[in-house]
Amino acid sequence: MRRHVIAYLAALAVFLVIDSLWLGVIADDFYRERLASFMTGPVKVPAAVAFYLLYVVGIVVFAIAPALGTGAWRTALLRGMLFGLIAYATFELTNLAILPGWPLAVVLVDMVWGAVLTGSTATLGFLITRRFA
Repeated sequence: MRRHVIAYLAALAVFLVIDSLWLGVIADDFYRERLASFMTGPVKVPAAVAFYLLYVVGIVVFAIAPALGTGAWRTALLRGMLFGLIAYATFELTNLAILPGWPLAVVLVDMVWGAVLTGSTATLGFLITRRFA
């Protein structure tokens, strides 16, 4: 149980830092240019918090915990990338299917980003957990 709590807190911290850099600095203009017509105002903080808290549970369950079982960081990386790709693809492909004008460029970038972000978070979360648990 202690290992899973450490894994969760480590992954949450890593995920928040990396995703904040992506959304707030690196890709901010990319999203604003392509999604301006879909942005309805300020971010709904409770929904964003719920997403981050729940998504990190998925990273721990589907990537970090199995990696702790095998002892291999590659397990965290590959399972994290797959989980991220599937989760982000679910959101993006649903938007593409039902929202008129949803940009294909956003779909493709987000699917790659989901894989990279989640794989990186799972790997670093695994390494931190192994070090401190």
